[in-house]
Amino acid sequence: MSEQRVAARAPTLEDVARAAGVSRATASRVVNGERNVAPDLRERVRAAVAATGYVPNLAARSLVTRRTGSVAIVVSGADPHGPEGDLADATGTLDVADPFFGRVVGGMLRALRARDVDPVLMLAESDADRARVLSALRQGNVDGALLVSTHGDDPLPRLLVEGGFPAVTFARPPDPLPLSFVDVAHRDGARLAADHLVGRGCRDVAAISGPLDVRAAVERLAGFQDAMARHGQAFVPTVAGDFTYHSGVAATERLLAEEPRLDGVFASNDLMALGAVDALHRAGRRVPEDVAVVGFDDSAVGAFARPALTTVRQPIEQMAGEMARILLDELASTDRRVSSVIFEPTLRVRDSA
Repeated sequence: MSEQRVAARAPTLEDVARAAGVSRATASRVVNGERNVAPDLRERVRAAVAATGYVPNLAARSLVTRRTGSVAIVVSGADPHGPEGDLADATGTLDVADPFFGRVVGGMLRALRARDVDPVLMLAESDADRARVLSALRQGNVDGALLVSTHGDDPLPRLLVEGGFPAVTFARPPDPLPLSFVDVAHRDGARLAADHLVGRGCRDVAAISGPLDVRAAVERLAGFQDAMARHGQAFVPTVAGDFTYHSGVAATERLLAEEPRLDGVFASNDLMALGAVDALHRAGRRVPEDVAVVGFDDSAVGAFARPALTTVRQPIEQMAGEMARILLDELASTDRRVSSVIFEPTLRVRDSA
């Protein structure tokens, strides 16, 4: 008599509930990501899912929950025919190798993975791109959006609000909008930089700002100017850059021509600060002996530069992870409310100042 091999059936939600010692309804709530389950029961169900090898039927689940289990990570605002932004390469298109962008996306991915949510990366460089983002949300291809906007006049934040789509932005929206966001206390960070330069004995301090149509750049410059005024320097020579290394070089060359006694520089991000260091070296100025330089961001490129860059740290990965948490909690709640989280900056003192 030949032996028949019978394939084992796939584990069901009932198997998970039985293994966890809970009702099928409780197991279903945990699997579908609902929040109204006691923590101990949630852990028992998750352990039972792992033990049984249960795999949810995503198509069936989406019919019940009307959720796809995916969210869009949208980088928006760069115009391929316009000026370069901090996330743009020489062609004006988004540069995904930018260290800031990589840190933001990395923080989002880790937070989404922990909640079993899939990311969908979307670049919105034009009106047509932004229309595709809105269409994906409208048609239910993604459940919500995590938005990193690179220009102050980006229309996408307002379009998301007008469409009633769940979304969270990295940085406060440029206009007052009922839209959740995370940000850092930019003015406080700039004050840390000013206090440090003055504490080193710098007397002729200048600033390299970011584009002044970007709220973060305006806030950092204002915070720095205010702190320097409190230290007795009524006027801070300032040149606007565009958050790129090359703009930091050009701005520093101009500052040196106009302010030959320059002995301290605050740059509104690390790439411009590294450009400043390079320009100073080319001009025969030693860093930090002749001119101290402080950046903003605490990027890896600043930490490994020579001299290593003193910088204001914003916890970008934590901020990005908090964006994901806010969005997913909003999606799971029946009472959708916008919220904000402001992170505190710290100063990383290294060799450049």
